[in-house]
Amino acid sequence: FLQLYCRSLNFSFFNFMVMQATVSYQKSHVIQALRYHFISKREIKLMIIIVNVFTSIAAILFYLKKVTPIAFFISFFLWIILMLAFWRWLPAAIYKKSPTFKERFQVSLEENHLFIENEKGSKSWAWREFSEIVETPYFFHLYFNPRSFFLLPKDSFGDSDSIHEVRMFLKSKIGK
Repeated sequence: FLQLYCRSLNFSFFNFMVMQATVSYQKSHVIQALRYHFISKREIKLMIIIVNVFTSIAAILFYLKKVTPIAFFISFFLWIILMLAFWRWLPAAIYKKSPTFKERFQVSLEENHLFIENEKGSKSWAWREFSEIVETPYFFHLYFNPRSFFLLPKDSFGDSDSIHEVRMFLKSKIGK
């Protein structure tokens, strides 16, 4: 069960919103988000392109009988290992290692910070600590740096209008 709680606070000089949601993660969605994170990195894209080109050239040369079957099979094996690493093993290992994905907690999006809380404790981050926001089908990826991020599930905020409000709020706070 997910819930959304929003209230507008009006003061004489400014108006801002406090949004609260109960967050829990679905394993399949987290795995997909982690895949997106890895495959969107420039160095990983480049490595995948190089291995794909190498495997394609090996396949063509094998077809033309310019290389032995072992050359083709080695390049194909490298391609399979690379795809398994970024598509299965790495996301699964990170999901398994991170207790956050198995917990349920409250998230508050406030004027000056993001605040999370559960029965084990709480943590807050000022908006200036985030460097970038990336949106994927199920999450807002709130990046601290290129390798560290917080996944905020969209479905925690309910309907598409609420998700749009959250999107606009996050964009106004991150990457100013």
